[in-house]
Amino acid sequence: MTSTRRRLTGHVRVPLAPDEAFALFTPRGEERWVHGWRPRFPADDGADDTEPGTVFETVHDGVTTTWVVLARDPGRHISYARVTPGQRAGTVTVDIAKDGTATVTYDLTALTDEAVQDLDEFAATYPAYLHSWENAIATYLNQNP
Repeated sequence: MTSTRRRLTGHVRVPLAPDEAFALFTPRGEERWVHGWRPRFPADDGADDTEPGTVFETVHDGVTTTWVVLARDPGRHISYARVTPGQRAGTVTVDIAKDGTATVTYDLTALTDEAVQDLDEFAATYPAYLHSWENAIATYLNQNP
């Protein structure tokens, strides 16, 4: 395998105070604006879903990804480890600025030769991907003032 790791960083404008913006990037908070995002918590006891060590899973196109909250500073920062078996693994970090802008960094590694092309395609479309987040958040905020 060659060129298997991609570190991608971009920005999502969120016209909210940092605490409110942060809430949109939590596991349950993303349900508000990400179509089809339904995290499942195997050990859900109703606890804070941003507590480091929290594990959850998501399913997209029939493929399960396991996520672990690594760290958080409420209103400012949250980071996750994520593994999609046979495809990719890495981290996702969201840092919230004072104006609510989120800096989103994906640091991903392809796990198989077949996954390299998918990761390269993700990297090539990353700016558009984050722009779609910005649009989805704006739509959510317009519908839920």
